Amino acid sequence: MLEDDFGREVSGVRVSLTDRCNFDCVYCHNEGLGDTRGPMDPQDDEMTADEVVRFLEVVSEFGVRKVKFTGGEPMLRGDLEEIIRRVPDSMEVSMTTNGTFLPGRAEDLREAGLERVNVSQDAIEPDAFAEITKSGAYEKVIEGVEAALDAGLDPVKLNMVVFKHTAGYVEGMVDHVAENSGLQLQLIEYMPELTGHPEWSIDIDRVHDWLEERADRVETREMHNRRRYYVGEDDDPNGEGGMVEIVDPVENPNFCANCHRVRVTHEGYLKGCLNRNDDLRSMGDMSREEIRETFRETVANRVPYYGEYMVREDGEWVVNDEYIDAPVTNV
Repeated sequence: MLEDDFGREVSGVRVSLTDRCNFDCVYCHNEGLGDTRGPMDPQDDEMTADEVVRFLEVVSEFGVRKVKFTGGEPMLRGDLEEIIRRVPDSMEVSMTTNGTFLPGRAEDLREAGLERVNVSQDAIEPDAFAEITKSGAYEKVIEGVEAALDAGLDPVKLNMVVFKHTAGYVEGMVDHVAENSGLQLQLIEYMPELTGHPEWSIDIDRVHDWLEERADRVETREMHNRRRYYVGEDDDPNGEGGMVEIVDPVENPNFCANCHRVRVTHEGYLKGCLNRNDDLRSMGDMSREEIRETFRETVANRVPYYGEYMVREDGEWVVNDEYIDAPVTNV
């Protein structure tokens, strides 16, 4: 397993299969780009199934144990089941989706080898959901979550981005997962450096404090030093309740210190960090040995993030001058 200069082993990869999406969420930096007619063949700028599988086979040689497929909306790929079926047996396979295409496909995805699924859901009320996603697909998402549970893709983790427009819906979402077995909630801190609108940010510590008071118990995960809040256990005859986890990378040095992932864009560029685009390394038309070397270079050039690679200046996050001339791209 490869290790970067900060002692972080790379045990997982996150692979974007497309930048297309059938939603237009107000906080998303992709802004619903591309053709959204439904599942179809990969587009000209997207990796083919063969290219995705070749990359995964190479990194499995380095002990990478997990792959998460993302987008855009990965289920816009008509060959998604084929890709999952061909993932090396040594890898755990998960996916992040908006859930609209899960009805009718969840069972096939499970049979192909998908083990877990995250579904983006930013509100429990249809009108609020439509306001955030610019989509009328609320009922289809709820149906998709049920389809995932029925297919055995449990627990289903609901992803909710917490910012000015969704903060008022957090309590309802917490109640929802506490009352529904098989669901978990992941509250994701809004990251303005990705999408702008710093005025949309909220104090995530207030959410922590509120959950601390409500939770029956609290635990801290090693990964990213995340806190998990268990709610409703005392009221559940089976003692289950719901689990709420907060993903709070901003100004949290422990978050990046425990990052063990490398990312791949839908065009086939390797990158060491979600928030960094100056280290892109293309895998286009590469042999397996060249992909091996490119993967080694990406891991070797990983940087710390908040408070080190990115620093605050006049209230905004900017790249630390020390990293301006860091070894970068072969794009």
